[in-house]
Amino acid sequence: MSLVSPPRWFRGVQIGLGALTIILSIFALALPGFTFLSVVVLLSVILLFVGIEKVISGIFLENKSRWATIGLGILVLIFAGMAMAFPLAASFVLVIFMGVSLLFNGVARIVEGITGRHSGVSRAFLIGVGILALIISVLLLSFPLFGIVLAGTIIAIGLLITGIQMVFAGVSRTKVQNRTDTP
Repeated sequence: MSLVSPPRWFRGVQIGLGALTIILSIFALALPGFTFLSVVVLLSVILLFVGIEKVISGIFLENKSRWATIGLGILVLIFAGMAMAFPLAASFVLVIFMGVSLLFNGVARIVEGITGRHSGVSRAFLIGVGILALIISVLLLSFPLFGIVLAGTIIAIGLLITGIQMVFAGVSRTKVQNRTDTP
């Protein structure tokens, strides 16, 4: 296995795309609610394509569950259309689902920490994480807009870290494995 320096143009692409990612992530940090709404719209469009594929598969492919496939595809189309038409409402519904999920997860962790075969730090950690999940759950359920902003902020931070990593990889002269080498 030989290590070689990546070509100059490749490093330039890494730096350029990383800088663009950093700039866009700063916008996402400035407008986290809009970021989350954008993700909801994008996922709705993807679900629209999934629904279309399901309906077409149900119509043209022979299988025992033909009508179920068509019916479920139509349901996906309906929900995707509703989410595209009402992205803010869809965002609130997603946040409520996240809040309820965290509520159950928090209770489960607390119960496991109290009744499970854990001791010491492990038990305290389980109970602490459960309490944290309950607190976040109550915040999400009480203030759904907080959840939208929180989710958008998490997405933005992830993009910012990725952009920094891309720029760093382009700036540093890190050697990479030569693809022509055979294992």
